[in-house]
Amino acid sequence: MANQGQLTGNAGLNYVLWQLSRRGWHAMPTIRNARGSDILATDAAESVFLGIQSKALSKRNPVPLGTDLAKLRSDWWVITIHANADQPICFIMTLDEVRELAHRGEKDGRVTYWLQPKAYDHEAFRNAWDRLGTPVLN
Repeated sequence: MANQGQLTGNAGLNYVLWQLSRRGWHAMPTIRNARGSDILATDAAESVFLGIQSKALSKRNPVPLGTDLAKLRSDWWVITIHANADQPICFIMTLDEVRELAHRGEKDGRVTYWLQPKAYDHEAFRNAWDRLGTPVLN
C-alpha cells in the first residue's frame, strides 16, 4: 500500500506530465526510483529532448537534494507544491539554478543540501512552463 509521500509524488509527477502534454510535449515517466530524470519529454519532430526531475510536496517545504550537488543530473527541475490540491503550483528551474540556490546544512558532521522555499518560490519560476521552450508540433 502506498504511503502519503508516494501518493504526493505520484500526484505531482502526473500533474507535470499533464502540463507538458497540454503544451505539445510528448512526455512519459521513467522507471520509478531509477537514477536520473523522472520524466523524458520530446517534441513531435523528436528534435528536442528534455530530462526533467520532478519534486512534489504537499505544502511549501524545503526540497531535499542529497549529499552531493555534483550528482544531480536532470537539466530541468519542476518543483510542485500543494501536489494533492486541486490547483498545484509548479516552479520550473534549470539544474544550474538549483545548484546555485541550494542551501548547505550540516548535522553531526554530515553535509546535506536543500532547496529552501525562499529560493524556489519566485515569480520567474512560478508556472513558467515557457522556460522549457516551444515544442515543434509536426
